[in-house]
Amino acid sequence: MPTAVPERSAGLPEDGPRPVRTAPTGRPRELPRGTTRAAASIGALAVCQAALMIGLGFLITGPARHVWPVTAEDGVNRGLERLRTSTLTTLSSIGSELGNTGTVIGVTLAACLALILIPRLPLWRQASFLALAVSLQSLVFLIVTIAVERQRPDVHRLDGSLPTSSYTSGHTGAATAIYGGLAVLVLSRVRGPWRRVLAALLLLLPVVVGVSRLYRGMHHPTDVLGGMINGGLALLIVGHALLRDGRVSAPAALPVVPEAARAERLPGRVAVVVNPTTVDENARDELRRVLAQHGHREPVFIETTAADPGGGQTARALGEGAALVVVCGGDGTVRAAADRLAGSGVPLAVVPFGTGNLLARNLGLPLTPAEALDAALGGAPRVLDLARVEGDGLPATHFAVMSGVGLDAAMMKYAEEHDRAKAMLGWPAYVLAAPKAMRGPRMRLSVRLDGAQPLRRMARMVLVGNTGALQGGLRLIPDARPDDGVLDLLILDPQGAGGWLRTVSALLRRKRDVQEGDGQPEFRTFRRAEFTFDAPEPREIDGDPVGSGRRLSVEVVPGALTVLVPNREH
Repeated sequence: MPTAVPERSAGLPEDGPRPVRTAPTGRPRELPRGTTRAAASIGALAVCQAALMIGLGFLITGPARHVWPVTAEDGVNRGLERLRTSTLTTLSSIGSELGNTGTVIGVTLAACLALILIPRLPLWRQASFLALAVSLQSLVFLIVTIAVERQRPDVHRLDGSLPTSSYTSGHTGAATAIYGGLAVLVLSRVRGPWRRVLAALLLLLPVVVGVSRLYRGMHHPTDVLGGMINGGLALLIVGHALLRDGRVSAPAALPVVPEAARAERLPGRVAVVVNPTTVDENARDELRRVLAQHGHREPVFIETTAADPGGGQTARALGEGAALVVVCGGDGTVRAAADRLAGSGVPLAVVPFGTGNLLARNLGLPLTPAEALDAALGGAPRVLDLARVEGDGLPATHFAVMSGVGLDAAMMKYAEEHDRAKAMLGWPAYVLAAPKAMRGPRMRLSVRLDGAQPLRRMARMVLVGNTGALQGGLRLIPDARPDDGVLDLLILDPQGAGGWLRTVSALLRRKRDVQEGDGQPEFRTFRRAEFTFDAPEPREIDGDPVGSGRRLSVEVVPGALTVLVPNREH
């Protein structure tokens, strides 16, 4: 394992040397808000949800069955039976159909596909929220109907029914989950005066379904109420895990640039570097509006080109005296801009318009462009490290997120070769490229860390990280921090299906105490690393393929970049 990097003395002033951390085995591990944590949270709370619903069912069918208002339910059902007319029966049939299994599945699929395919940036988290909420409600409903036996009302029923318990109302629960979930997304994602009206109409639909089920003699009132509680709890549980703050992971505590420097720079000239293929005129108007709200009323927009993805434009902005550079694009555009901003002290505002947007995710920025810009401008400048990388056929440049050799670089290369799939699917296109990339041979390499003796390794993938979070909240390198003065190294060499399963398990559990050569993930930290490969291998920097090569050197550049980061309390 790597030797410890000395920590900053407790007596050093805040404007003294930058803090560095110990190697991964010597520091407490922070549990990110990622996939594993979300799954564990949903699973644990789902058990509580099922226990609560079953308990309520036993209460209704047991001690409370002789207590008002349960004793009045039969009267309510008979009263609704007497009110039946042909018109009301037709309307109730429509209302009941809104909560039917086929309707709910169709609406859920359509909504999830719309969230993934229609927006410029796929809303995977929101689509997962809807799908999981509906699924969780259905799972708990099935468990409850098995555990709690309750006869349906003793009235003429207008619908056929499966031999399941009357408690709870599955139609009402499913309607609450899907239409209530859509209302949540409307309130959180839609802007405009009609969003509250639309959300109110969506929230009214479960009530319509519940009343329709009562009218048609299918449930007691407490069954309908139980269905609403079940669907509402599913929304709360999944929403708490996935939509609590709309971020993948909280940004690390970073050293703040002094307020005096911030006040001196921010009121100056603002340059907005945009990728014209992803940032249309409507998006630019939205960015102008946000900038104006923060006092920047005459921003200069500079477009990138296929030959220059952002470096030249950023250099031009610096030459024209820009006091703030806003970069709108993916990680490649952000990396090119960061390379030119390195050491300048001019702050960068990241506005995600790309496929991966890993730097934005690691900084805790929202992934909606206007919201990201608003959060950045409302935050504070923070100092981050960069990594300087060069190799054979690769001129020296900087990256802010990750650089890899082997499997991940091959995935990036294959995904780039299928631009249409990448444009339609976003980052899952990289996952689809994985099977082809995994057929490649293992690599033989040697790596020298901070001038020590070279280490010989076999590997499928070598990854150097300045940050650690990927899409979906997964922290591939959980201890990586963009302000700690060191870089993190991950070497993966799984063999066979069993090896991949052990590797995935170790990464999800953030396992560190493994022996060298046992096929498990190997983690190290360093300030400078020199890699030599026995054969040319594919390489990538911040998600962009940079050609194959046999040599790579990477060195940390502490405090090279100033970035606007949201305040953590917001």
